[in-house]
Amino acid sequence: MPEPEPAPHPRRPAPLLFEPAAAAEDAEHFFDLESISDPRELLSRSTELALAFQAAADRAVEYQAMAAAQLADPKRFDKLPDAAIADRAEWTEDYTRRMIAFGKQLIEQSAETP
Repeated sequence: MPEPEPAPHPRRPAPLLFEPAAAAEDAEHFFDLESISDPRELLSRSTELALAFQAAADRAVEYQAMAAAQLADPKRFDKLPDAAIADRAEWTEDYTRRMIAFGKQLIEQSAETP
């Protein structure tokens, strides 16, 4: 009978470096959005934040893919198998293989760009 997989370790989101420390301590405050009373301004500001977070998340995924590709590179003496990379990143092995392929593409593109 196969061993049950251990439960994934919950991760806390990384702290945002530009969020005021006082607001970070109070769960009710988020980039001072709660102080905006005009719904038009609130929609505008919250949309700006959502777009900025999405762009940051997209960029972080690209870095994850490049790191996975580097860790899987057979030329490295410390190459990791896909399963080990999947475990570290809390991904499935299939998703890991796709991220490695994506990372290789990104690395090749950055090498072509002067």
